Amino acid sequence: MQITIVGTGYVGLVSGVCFAEMGNDVVCVDVNTEKVESLRSGKSPIYEPGLDLLLERNIKEGRITFTTSLAEGIRNTKVIFLALPTPPGKGGEADLQYVLQAAGDLSRMLTDYTVVVNKSTVPVGTAEKVAAVLAENLRLELFDVVSNPEFLREGVAIEDFLKPDRVVLGTRSEKARKIMEELYAPFVRQGNPIHFMDERSSEMTKYAANAYLAMRISFMNEMANLCERAGADVDSVRMGIGSDSRIGKRFLFPGVGYGGSCFPKDVQALAQTADEYGYDFRIVRSVMEVNARQKTILGQKVKKYYGENLSGKTFAVWGLAFKPETDDIREAPALELIQELLEAGATVRTFDPEAMDNVRRQLGTEGIYYATDAYDALDGADALIIVTEWAEFRNPRFEQMAGLLRERVIFDGRNVYMLSKMEELGFHYESMGRPVVAVAAQASA
Repeated sequence: MQITIVGTGYVGLVSGVCFAEMGNDVVCVDVNTEKVESLRSGKSPIYEPGLDLLLERNIKEGRITFTTSLAEGIRNTKVIFLALPTPPGKGGEADLQYVLQAAGDLSRMLTDYTVVVNKSTVPVGTAEKVAAVLAENLRLELFDVVSNPEFLREGVAIEDFLKPDRVVLGTRSEKARKIMEELYAPFVRQGNPIHFMDERSSEMTKYAANAYLAMRISFMNEMANLCERAGADVDSVRMGIGSDSRIGKRFLFPGVGYGGSCFPKDVQALAQTADEYGYDFRIVRSVMEVNARQKTILGQKVKKYYGENLSGKTFAVWGLAFKPETDDIREAPALELIQELLEAGATVRTFDPEAMDNVRRQLGTEGIYYATDAYDALDGADALIIVTEWAEFRNPRFEQMAGLLRERVIFDGRNVYMLSKMEELGFHYESMGRPVVAVAAQASA
């Protein structure tokens, strides 16, 4: 099938490459000339495991091409996916200017029946708005608008797209339904469902899913904070409730708050939608409040240990991306922590396997050293702070760590290490929702 993807951001590029991998002919359109040239040469602007390999293979096979011309990109196409940014506005509402602008452009270009698919995360009612813009210059029989929210997890997005738990499609057009069913059939051969529903329900499903998952995270972060005060161990609590089939094991790991491009924006947008309909969605607002507070917990632990004034102190920070296996730093808890440490007078030595360049562009270099590896970040630091649980941090050379740090002190925002191991090695170790390993601080050899 001939497919056009408008927008080569995270969702657009992953979608385009995966559709091409299934044998479709895909044209990706983007207004950024530099990005398009880079993609034509096989270089992805984002880090996502497996993406570079699929991109290179499908370029070589001629199944995916890139252009800055929308008119060229939609030539002979059957389905157009709008995968454009919908950043939050001042009040938290999703900004639809790019989506509606693209719809306006398409309304002056389409000449044959085409399915226009909203792939961007958009508020309830957006499909109707896109249809109205298209109808300004097109006969209604020349298009259908479908809502097709994405449920990709950064770090495993390729797997999520190629083997989705479910596909959600919002349309009341039988013609569009048949086309979309044919397009997605190769992805659900193992029997995972395609859920067809009306457009508004499809749009709401995306926000509901992310808000619910964010709520689970915030709930466990609150439980972790309570466990610390009550002398309980949140790991035991997590296992105890996670084995309940009504609850399940996923999204129950406490930490320093959620970030990224989806949860913060989508939870905020859902709250804004509730306001527009005059509904006080208290749970959603509480989730946002809990998450904002959770991002301050590590800084509080550091200041409780060293005092409010951190002048003369140096801290190693492992993990800058909002989660492992991505270079995405949007709403990343590490950024707020670094700013807090700098404002308190400390200097920071940072390391992340993928996100260093993005952080350097955003935070600059004043007071921040960007290390060449994890151990370089530790050299001369008073303590280590773990913010993102990259796999390479899980089994480090602890004796080398102890030799590089001024003191054997670790603040762990992701509960990476076993308490018994830290006690055995003589580290003062503070984690989330678990007892403090209060070994007397020792100067490293």
